[in-house]
Amino acid sequence: MDVLIESTKRFEKDIASLSEDDKAAVIKKINDCASLFPTQKADVYRKLRSLPLPSALNGYTSSLYTLKISVKLRVILAVDEDPIFGQVIFTLFRVVKHDDLDKAYKGVAESLYQELLNHNRETSQIA
Repeated sequence: MDVLIESTKRFEKDIASLSEDDKAAVIKKINDCASLFPTQKADVYRKLRSLPLPSALNGYTSSLYTLKISVKLRVILAVDEDPIFGQVIFTLFRVVKHDDLDKAYKGVAESLYQELLNHNRETSQIA
């Protein structure tokens, strides 16, 4: 299984603002998860915390997670398994302080799921 790691511009901006030690910790933790995934997928998922979707998206499951880097840092990422192509894609969205996690997650979720949220609003207005 191939493991791809993609990062957003916002993630790159977040990581650039970190100290060298924090950057190294983020990179090491992400690389550890990526290297373990093909053989120890369940262990990787145990390290991730699933985040709830906005309530307007009932019935859908999220591939958004947080990865604890340290007491103060979290990474918001998506894990998308693609069995057809035999790969998993880790998409890195943000690196944030633990205190800023909820606000950052809400922003990522809203931008990712905007189309579904709009569709659900339109459908409920028609019904």
